[in-house]
Amino acid sequence: MGLLASAVLILAGGWSAHLGMRVRDHLEAAGAALVQVRAAASTGDPRPMATALAEARRHADEARRLTEGPDWWTIAHTPVVGDAATTVRGLAESAADLTGVLADVRPLAAAFTTMGKRSPGNLRQPLTDLDAASPTLKSAAARLARIGSGLEATPAETGLKQLDQARGTALHEVDRLHGWLDAAATAATLLPPMLGLDGPRRYFLAFQTNAEARGTGGLVGAFGILKADRGKVDIGHLSANNGLAGSSVPGADHGPDYRARYGPWSTKLLSISNLSPHFPYAAATWTGLWEQQARGHLDGALATDPVGLSYLLQLIGPVTLPGGEKVTSSNVVDLTERTAYARFADPMARKRFLITIAGAVSEALPASLTQPARLLPVLTRMVSERRIQIWSSHEAEQRRLSRTPVSGVLPLRSGPFAGLVVNNSAGGKLDYYLERSLDYKLGPCRDGLRPSTVRVRLTNDVPRGALPSYVTSRLDSPTRRHAPGSNLLWVSLYGGLGAKMTGARLDGDPVSLIKATERSHPVYSTILEFAPGQSRTLELDFTEFASDEPPLVPEQPLVRSQRTSVTQDRQGCPL
Repeated sequence: MGLLASAVLILAGGWSAHLGMRVRDHLEAAGAALVQVRAAASTGDPRPMATALAEARRHADEARRLTEGPDWWTIAHTPVVGDAATTVRGLAESAADLTGVLADVRPLAAAFTTMGKRSPGNLRQPLTDLDAASPTLKSAAARLARIGSGLEATPAETGLKQLDQARGTALHEVDRLHGWLDAAATAATLLPPMLGLDGPRRYFLAFQTNAEARGTGGLVGAFGILKADRGKVDIGHLSANNGLAGSSVPGADHGPDYRARYGPWSTKLLSISNLSPHFPYAAATWTGLWEQQARGHLDGALATDPVGLSYLLQLIGPVTLPGGEKVTSSNVVDLTERTAYARFADPMARKRFLITIAGAVSEALPASLTQPARLLPVLTRMVSERRIQIWSSHEAEQRRLSRTPVSGVLPLRSGPFAGLVVNNSAGGKLDYYLERSLDYKLGPCRDGLRPSTVRVRLTNDVPRGALPSYVTSRLDSPTRRHAPGSNLLWVSLYGGLGAKMTGARLDGDPVSLIKATERSHPVYSTILEFAPGQSRTLELDFTEFASDEPPLVPEQPLVRSQRTSVTQDRQGCPL
């Protein structure tokens, strides 16, 4: 943990320099061994990990023992050096407790790496193992939270720069590990029942085409039903989006604010069912529409997109279509969201092609689910980018899911917030070429408030040359003449709870925006037309409540990633 020898000597006041040096040496040895633990864990070899962990635990326990004695108590209550001594003791305690947590979960990590080898092609044993591991993982996550709180309570500014840096590094590592274990505990609690360990489950599986933007990502271009039963996973009923007919009865009721913003047909038609970025709204509508057509009960819904499929193909490898064409992680996005429109003039032929790809990936996927060591990094990336979103119709499961990124929830969270959402209003597929950037600048706090500015820039980066008419069509006004490649977007900016817009400009000129409310967030919207190659800039000024919460800027999962910049002046803000 890199404590300065001179710092320890100062702490010891000269008369107990030997004690301070011993504490320093043990902490540094424990830190070096923990680095080895992390390196060994990445290889999946349990033997060097066990050896390094035992070494780390021995040194950390000794550092704690030395800082619990009367000599260290005296130093900690000495003027000038007392804060530094208290922080050193906190580091020793956290290191010892941390190694204890790691020792308890190490057998689970070893078992995790061998799940696929013990049960190739069968999820039942891995799910059973996860279910059994749940209590240990919950306990470990709770213990790490207490370790972090204890270390957080130690002095942060001791007058010794290297000691303060060591405290900051330790806090970061404890927080990182807590996040990982908390996610693992949630997965161990939810995955076994949701994947059918206790009995059959069925889910609506949506494949979103984000070349035509929707709030949760893209238009539902195809769907299927994912079935899980005691370790066996299967995807069936694959169909194009016209396989789920509209209904005269809403698939779900999301309340008056939702109806006022999105209209009554948004819960009756699949094509506009996911205008909101709040994934549970779309998921509940999908399952409701499916169940209305007497197709049986569903336990929830999942959604992914071609970018998510590209990540899965990195795991399962290329798949071969009946005609011999190979679909890979590097070509699936372009193939499904650009090439297919040029290749198939007949929309139904194109949809059959897309369903064939979805079917090939679905057929190859279950075998890869039993390789957790390879699956986890892929799923982590998909979740962080919202390339997979999950909703459960079981209330207890959904409550736990809603606290995780995979839920796609529009959070009811105080603090700075800026969420850009675009919905395609033209009916074409030009959002494959949409470029987005968002700059969020938060000013200083004063009298409980702070000013902020959100600057959004959108560019219709459509290439020159002819594109298929299906891609460039303008269903919003088919009889009106449009430049080929022009686009129409419904652009919305979600502010933080309690935020108030004080001004707005479009391309530098004042503009009026439509205000609505969604899940207590103020939402400001406008319809923007884009010529081929045109950029538009929308700036909004806000007054927000002063907060010490970190700014949250969720990203809508479209084809091209959003460029996001956040700067904040913390002057006068609560700490």
